[in-house]
Amino acid sequence: MSNEFDYLFKLLLIGDSSVGKSCFLLRFADDSYVDSYISTIGVDFKIRTVEVEGKTVKLQIWDTAGQERFRTITSSYYRGAHGIIIVYDITDMESFNNVKQWLDEIDRYANDSVRKLLVGNKCDLAENRAVDTSVAQAYAEEVGIPFLETSAKESINVEEAFLAMSAAIKKSLQCGFLQNGNAKNHWRRKLLDLSFL
Repeated sequence: MSNEFDYLFKLLLIGDSSVGKSCFLLRFADDSYVDSYISTIGVDFKIRTVEVEGKTVKLQIWDTAGQERFRTITSSYYRGAHGIIIVYDITDMESFNNVKQWLDEIDRYANDSVRKLLVGNKCDLAENRAVDTSVAQAYAEEVGIPFLETSAKESINVEEAFLAMSAAIKKSLQCGFLQNGNAKNHWRRKLLDLSFL
């Protein structure tokens, strides 16, 4: 039986409630959009396979609840994540101000080498913008993580965000631990023990 993928990456979406994490994931995984999405209870996930630099990458993407009362449930999902996308809503300054708290959670629960990406969602609502792009860009540079603005509704930069994250993880694996030609099998053996990243 042939292998269906070369890499399996676990990604996590975090951020305040109502910033559009579920719609962001739905757009990427199913290329669909639902205007009235119900708040995520606990954790949901979707899978999509993409091509990155000639390799087949299977993405297991976890969508976490933003509400405080679910934090203890979702904190366990940080372990073993290869990439974490922090999402805020460009029309909601509080959601941007809370990005620092989400980064603190990553530092507390995730592997040190986890890749991060800051995403300002709902960029289609420019007339309601509360967070200036330059402010978010400057903050991302200050904390040393890439930044993109997206719109799940209009399908702007959604694909690019996930592909950029996948490429960054793949590159970090190649530059780090997985340098041999047998990366695929080694990777699969290590799926349950990701502390080596």
